[in-house]
Order: sequence, then C-alpha cells, then structure tokens
Amino acid sequence: MDNLDELRQKRMQELQQQAIAAENQQRMQQEMEMQKKQAMIQILTPEAKNRLTNLRLTKPEFVDQVELQLIQLVQSGKVQNKITDDQLKILLQKLTPKKRDINITRR
Repeated sequence: MDNLDELRQKRMQELQQQAIAAENQQRMQQEMEMQKKQAMIQILTPEAKNRLTNLRLTKPEFVDQVELQLIQLVQSGKVQNKITDDQLKILLQKLTPKKRDINITRR
C-alpha cells in the first residue's frame, strides 16, 4: 500500500511540474508575441500594419517570417524611418516565392 501511495505522489509531482513548465512556456510565447507587436507598431506605418494584418489571415507563417525580417532590418540599421505601405509591398513581392505558370495545350 505504501508503494502505491509513493507512486501516486511521484506521478502527481511530475504532472504538476509538467503543468508549470507548460504554463511558463506559454507565458514566454505571449511575451515574445507582445514584444513583436510593439516592434511592428514602431517599425510600420498604420497602412503597412493593416496590410500585414490582412495578409496574416491567409498566410500566417509567411507573415511571421516577414515580421522577423523586418525586425532584423531595423536591428541591423538598414531601416531608419517607418516602413510605408509601398515599401512593404515591394518587400512582400521580393519575399513571395515565384509561381510557375503551367500551360497545357491540347492537340
């Protein structure tokens, strides 16, 4: 009976530690997301921010990559002023993978 109680206690402690670790990880992710949002507010004009927000609805992973690149550009000192909507359009065009057009001709 003692052995069973010990196993239960150990299992309970493991579960509590896992829950605490998951909570800490979630909190860190939320903090990182808030920092990224604050950086985007400082980096982008409102129009450019709206464009990224709309694009996030269809391509969230792509927007995450764009945001990271924007932050890197600012940190490296390559961007001094806020990025306008037109500048963002150009950047998005450069980062968007080229589509292949396939034409099928019937004979």
